[in-house]
Amino acid sequence: MTVFPVVTALLAAAGLHKSFGRTPALNGAGMSVERGEVVAVMGPSGSGKSTLLHCLAGIVLPDSGQVCYQETDLGLLGDARRSELRRTEFGFVFQFGQLVPELSCVQNVALPLRLSGVSRRTAEQRAAGWLDRLEVGDVAGKRPGETSGGQGQRVAVARALVTNPSVIFADEPTGALDSLAGEQVMTLLITAAREANAAVVLVTHEARVAAYSDREVIVRDGRTRENVVIP
Repeated sequence: MTVFPVVTALLAAAGLHKSFGRTPALNGAGMSVERGEVVAVMGPSGSGKSTLLHCLAGIVLPDSGQVCYQETDLGLLGDARRSELRRTEFGFVFQFGQLVPELSCVQNVALPLRLSGVSRRTAEQRAAGWLDRLEVGDVAGKRPGETSGGQGQRVAVARALVTNPSVIFADEPTGALDSLAGEQVMTLLITAAREANAAVVLVTHEARVAAYSDREVIVRDGRTRENVVIP
């Protein structure tokens, strides 16, 4: 019998099963993330790594198993509370940025703050500060369609960081970028996260991107090499 370590971490998942129709995506997956840690979730296409990220972030609820953030079971929270966590405690960077095309870049970065009730002036001041830190202050007034791919991803990183989250979820954040732009985005993301002591869950299939992490969790056929038991 395999004995799994008992973990009390910032974020931990155990025994996750998730199917979409008759197609299984996760089959007993589990992992943990400590505060300030960068963890790369790796695996081939279709292995379940993005589904694992979505369960960790409370976007998708598993069919069975448990995800705990600061020892609180996300499955016991209502939709509104999970949405609030994603708005305040979690930050997100996706492969194609997913910025709102009708808003300027500074408005996109300020959006999570505005949704939490922060005044427009204060939210956009904080947003502009993050754009400057990520070296894209010059695109603040532009819309996402007027920026390059690398600039757009830096704006997305700024949006992820503007609420000072505890965990940043990055799903293939350099997948749509060339090598140079990808390295620039990763360097800025990891540097800013470490300065803020934020954990990063980084989904990737690229070894050069995973090299920015502290450790790797491998996903194959919905299973992970790291399994945990949540007390």
